[in-house]
Amino acid sequence: MATYAISDIHGEYDKFIELLNIINLKEEDTLYVLGDILDRGPYPIKVLKKLMGMPNVICIVGNHEIMALECLEFLSKEITDTSLEELDKEMLENLVTWQYNGSSTTIKEFKELDKESRIDVIEYIKDFLVYDKLTIEGRKFLLVHAGLGNFSPDKDIEDYSLHDLVWKRADYNVQYFDDVYVISGHTPTQTIEGNPNPGFIYKNNNHIAIDCGAHYPGGRLAAICLDTMEEFYVGTGC
Repeated sequence: MATYAISDIHGEYDKFIELLNIINLKEEDTLYVLGDILDRGPYPIKVLKKLMGMPNVICIVGNHEIMALECLEFLSKEITDTSLEELDKEMLENLVTWQYNGSSTTIKEFKELDKESRIDVIEYIKDFLVYDKLTIEGRKFLLVHAGLGNFSPDKDIEDYSLHDLVWKRADYNVQYFDDVYVISGHTPTQTIEGNPNPGFIYKNNNHIAIDCGAHYPGGRLAAICLDTMEEFYVGTGC
């Protein structure tokens, strides 16, 4: 029985399936997915549907799921005079922001679903956790999509806003906790300043950054086993 974490699949279905085969995920294992399943890559809904059929998966919400939830219920409505009246300034801004962040593949696949499947997808995303805490082999972990924005050592995790946890990037130069590893995605390790191994899992100051840019040209999808700290990769040059 093992626990794995991956993040930022971004619709890269083929890489996801290959990674599952590499880690040889068993029914008694647990897989945490730290958000950003959707958008950018070619098959985000296909990835989501795969996860929906895996009872040993626990999903943590990312900013791309938040953007999707703000828009998908509106997009699933029949176009009527009433629904058009609901397209207020806030909804229009949400749609534009989501489009800017790569929503086209998610919308394309979502529109191909029947009405019942659309509802199932939306309800599944609504059940995503915001964070989780684990202790494995004596090591404490905090799993979150982005990091702890506006960090203060005096704050409890419940004091952070949703925006802090899913949008604000981690500060890898600051050690948040002495005895807790913060595992996060959101920031591709190719973009972390001073990272000696861009595109691979980055560890510093009790941070473990696992978004290895799966949707980038030449990017990787990564997994880490929290029991052994072993790393697994699929993608160019792995």
